[in-house]
Amino acid sequence: MQQDTNGAGADAARQPSEPGPGIPGPGIPSQRQHDPAGAGAGAEPAVPGGRAALRRARTARRSRRRRVLKWTGGLAAFVLVAGCGGAYYAYQHFNNNITAVKVQLGSEAERPKPAGDALNILVIGTDSRQGLGREYGDEGSAGHADTTLLFHIAKDRSNATVLSIPRDLMVPIPECQTPDGKTVPGTARTMFNNSLGQEGRDPGCTWKTVEKVTGIRIDHFVMVNFEAVKTLSTAVGGVEVCAAKDINDPDSHLKMTKGRHVIEGDEALAFVRTRHAVGQGGDLTRIPLQQQFISSMIRSIKSSDTLTNPAKLWKLADAATKALTVDSGIGSVDKLKDLALDISKVDTKNITFATVPVLDDPTDENRLVLKQPDAGELFSMVGNDRSLTEAAGGAAPETPAASAPAAPAAPESAPSAPAATGATAATAAEAKDLRVTVRNGSGTPGQAQQAVDKLRAKGYAKAATAANAPGAATTSISYPAGKAAEATALAAALGLPAEDAKADPKLGARDGLVLVLGKDAPAAAAAAAATPSAVPSEAPKDLQRVQADDTDVCAK
Repeated sequence: MQQDTNGAGADAARQPSEPGPGIPGPGIPSQRQHDPAGAGAGAEPAVPGGRAALRRARTARRSRRRRVLKWTGGLAAFVLVAGCGGAYYAYQHFNNNITAVKVQLGSEAERPKPAGDALNILVIGTDSRQGLGREYGDEGSAGHADTTLLFHIAKDRSNATVLSIPRDLMVPIPECQTPDGKTVPGTARTMFNNSLGQEGRDPGCTWKTVEKVTGIRIDHFVMVNFEAVKTLSTAVGGVEVCAAKDINDPDSHLKMTKGRHVIEGDEALAFVRTRHAVGQGGDLTRIPLQQQFISSMIRSIKSSDTLTNPAKLWKLADAATKALTVDSGIGSVDKLKDLALDISKVDTKNITFATVPVLDDPTDENRLVLKQPDAGELFSMVGNDRSLTEAAGGAAPETPAASAPAAPAAPESAPSAPAATGATAATAAEAKDLRVTVRNGSGTPGQAQQAVDKLRAKGYAKAATAANAPGAATTSISYPAGKAAEATALAAALGLPAEDAKADPKLGARDGLVLVLGKDAPAAAAAAAATPSAVPSEAPKDLQRVQADDTDVCAK
C-alpha cells in the first residue's frame, strides 16, 4: 500500500470495491510497504530469531514477489495474445466489465474429438463500426469475422501455434442457433467473414464454422472490436512495429515512414487494418502485419516495465475486460485467470503464427480456397498437437500410430490398383484432365458444389456437378474399366477408404469417375479437408509464419 501523503485516513476512506491504480483488489497481494521509520536501504529490521530468521524472511518475500509476477505475467500473456490485454485487477470491478455469451454448438456427434489437455482458443477480431462514426466506413455495420485466429496451446504447454484464417476464404457455414433461439440456415459456400454478423450469426456460428473447416475442436472464444485495438495499445504504453518502406494508405488512414515506430490508439488501428499500401494488397498482405503487431504486444506486456508497474497494469486490465466478449465457459475473472496461468507457461520464442495455406479461387480471383494437401496437413498437425517449433515435448502425440489410420487396401474389384499414396503420385499430373462428376445423394443441399470446390483446389480442374443421386448412406466412387488407379487416387485425395471405389461396367472411358455423396458427406468432407492419412511430422513447405520473439519482422 502506498504511503498516506494526503493526511490521515485518506487511504482508509477508499472502499475495497472501488480500487484505483496501484490499489490491489480482493485476493491480490498488496505492494511492499515503505519503511515508516525511514531506515536506509542497508538497515536490517528486527526479526525475532536472529540472522537465520532474517534470511528466511527475505527468501519468503522474494518468493512472494516471484509468485505475483508469475500471476500477472500469466494473465497478461493470455489476454494479450488474444488481442485483449490485462492483468492485476480487483475482482469485482473487472468481473463486471466482462461480456459473456452462451453459444449453441449442437450435438457432440457433429463435433471434432476433444483436444484433451491441449487448449484451442478462437480469437475473433470483428470489424464492427458501431460507435466509431464514418471515419472507418459503414458506421452502422454490426461487424463480421474480419480477423480470426485459432490459438492452439500444446498439452505440455511447451509451445503454441496461432493460425490466421483469411476473411476471404470460401467455406461452408453450418446451420447455427443464436442465444435467443433463432435458427440461421446454413450456407453451402460463402466468405468466411460472413460466419459472424451476417443474418444475425453470433460468435458461436464462427466457432462451428472453424470446427467444420479444420476438424479441430474449439474450447473457448474471445472476441474484440476496433475500439479494443485503440484502447489496449494505449494502455500498454504503445507497441513497437517496423515498416520496410514509407506507407501511405488513405483507406486505413496510416501514414508511416520507413523504420521502427511505437504506435498506439488510432495509429495502431490503422496499422492492423492497412492492406492496400503494402505487399500486393488484400487480406493476405494484412495478416503478417497483424501477426507482427500481436507478437510485439506479447513482448511488451511480458516485459518487466509492464509487470512491475501497478498503474499501467490497472489501466491495461480495465481496458481489456471492457473490450472482451467471451463464451460463458470463461465468463468470469476467476476462469480467465486460471486459463491465463496455464497459457503463461508457453515461452514467447515457442509461439508460432502461421497463415492457413490458400489459393486463389478458380471461379473468383478476389476470393480464396484452401490449398490442399497443405491446409489439411497443417490442420492435422495442430489437431494432433504437433509443434511448429522445436520446443521439447511438443513435437509429437504420445501414440502417433494410433492417431493415423492404416494405409487403405486396394478395392477387391481392382486387385492390380496401386496403393492410395502411390496412385496419388502416379496420377497427379493427369488429375487436371480427368473428368469427375459429382452427384449429391446426401440430402443436404450444396454438398456437391463444396466437393467440386475441394477437388478443383486439389488439381481436378474438370470436376463438375450433375443431377442429385437417390439417397445414399455412404459416399462412393464409381469408375470405368482402366481407371482403377485414378479412382484410388481420388479416394485418397478425399480422405476416403480405397474400398469406396468400385468398378462400374455401365461407365465408358469418356464418362470418367463418378463421385456420389452419401449422408456421411458433411462429416466426411470436414475430415477429408482436415486429416491426411498420416499425421505429418513437418509443416507444409512455404508456410507463411512469424515467431513471436522475432523483432526483425517489418511491413513490406
